[in-house]
Amino acid sequence: MTASPPDPDPARTPDLEPSGSVPPGATPPESAQTSGLSAPEPRTSKHRPVTGVATLMAVAAIVAIFVVLVVALVL
Repeated sequence: MTASPPDPDPARTPDLEPSGSVPPGATPPESAQTSGLSAPEPRTSKHRPVTGVATLMAVAAIVAIFVVLVVALVL
């Protein structure tokens, strides 16, 4: 069994012009919409995770080594 599409068939929708728009004063057909969150978002912690700090330190060390090598090669 196939599910029906969420939007109505344009050929069978009243007040729908061939371009897909609706004439002034007509209400467009209802369509499935999702708005807002279905559940509240969990609170995030206020401290930084250890893996994130370690990653930042590793990247900073690599950048520092790169800068030192570039300066040493230029001089």
